[in-house]
Amino acid sequence: MAFESLSDKLQNVFKNLRGKGRLSEADVKASLKEVKMALLEADVSFKVVKQFIKSVEERAVGADVMNSLTPGQQVIKIVHEELIRLMGSETTELKLNSGITVLMMMGLQGAGKTTTAAKLAGKLKAKGKRPLLVACDVYRPAAIKQLQVNGEKQGVEVFTMGENQKPVNIAKGAYEYARKNSFNVVILDTAGRLHVDEDMMKELQEIKENLPIDQALLTVDAMTGQDAVNVATTFEEKIGIDGVILTKLDGDTRGGAALSIKAVTGKPILFVGMGEKLSDLEQFYPDRMASRILGMGDVLTLIEKAQETVDEEKAKAMTQKLKKAQFGFDDYLESMNQMKKMGGLSSVLAMMPGLGSQMKGIEDAIDEKKMARTEAIILSMTPKERSNPEILNPSRKHRIAKGAGVDIAEVNRLVKQFEQMRKMMKQMPNMMGGGKFGKRGRFRFPF
Repeated sequence: MAFESLSDKLQNVFKNLRGKGRLSEADVKASLKEVKMALLEADVSFKVVKQFIKSVEERAVGADVMNSLTPGQQVIKIVHEELIRLMGSETTELKLNSGITVLMMMGLQGAGKTTTAAKLAGKLKAKGKRPLLVACDVYRPAAIKQLQVNGEKQGVEVFTMGENQKPVNIAKGAYEYARKNSFNVVILDTAGRLHVDEDMMKELQEIKENLPIDQALLTVDAMTGQDAVNVATTFEEKIGIDGVILTKLDGDTRGGAALSIKAVTGKPILFVGMGEKLSDLEQFYPDRMASRILGMGDVLTLIEKAQETVDEEKAKAMTQKLKKAQFGFDDYLESMNQMKKMGGLSSVLAMMPGLGSQMKGIEDAIDEKKMARTEAIILSMTPKERSNPEILNPSRKHRIAKGAGVDIAEVNRLVKQFEQMRKMMKQMPNMMGGGKFGKRGRFRFPF
């Protein structure tokens, strides 16, 4: 996951700070030197790191901090605030006007621009908009087909005029089509290149000159680190950008692009791609990202994911079954599917406060293949066996193991774990109260 190495290093630095009753100026400077090295290793721009450390040091070496009862906590608070400021201070919303909003998607080939256009269309549709996806990439093989397939999955219409038309004419035709057919958002999927070149820039300039572009959005691959910042700088100078969408932030990236782009270009990060699924596009919140980096979790995003994916009625029904010890394997399977929709167990745990430094061990214990085998075991049971686990005798277990292609020991282990979970949940009805959310809005997991 993004920022994993940076997060681990920063947490180690702050662990040492918390362990000291009083801090000297030398203590702070030594810790900030380690923070500086961690940021540079995360591929954050040197100029950005230099200014960041200077800002933190100016605030952290003050008398109010050094003489406070918890100086270590005060320094961490300052670093947290400066990280938020570095990434934009406030969340920037996508600007949509009252008529037809035209969004021009830009970026290099391979950054995930076409998929991101479809993700964005789906997000806008969910908010009640009528988006139209426009296939302006007439160069990359299968680019039009890819947009059509993704558009169909999102339930969004795709406008195309084929590969023999100039992109500017396609864009003009799409705008006219949107005006006549009551679409209120036009998303232009323009062509990318393997590197920035004059032909691409001329094409984008021509589209911008002939259409009322409301937002020029640059899609950049977070895994390219400082190259992403360089690309953003070039596009800003040549075309002008209104916002950035960072893709592949769920991958093995050091995170330098996310921490540098706003400071270098002055342009906000609007969204981040957190997976390959068309639903994996998240609003970018600087404060939440800063909390994740410092291992403070991100409960607000976790709750929002639950609200979007967890069926409230199913959650309430499951709660009642748990209270009455009527929770069966079908319900267990449903809880696994709900967890998948939220990004998987490792994704959920990563957003829990206090688990940052422990995530490596937790992730090692979470075997996705094992979860797939668990699903295979449950699906190898008859409906009667899934709803009444008590009838699972040795002969039935042997048949299930054979059907799932696993050893009998795995079936026995799953049944034993399941029974232990049912007993535990029966003894803790208050923890499961209130369906998806407990009393006073506290979050409850959908299992």
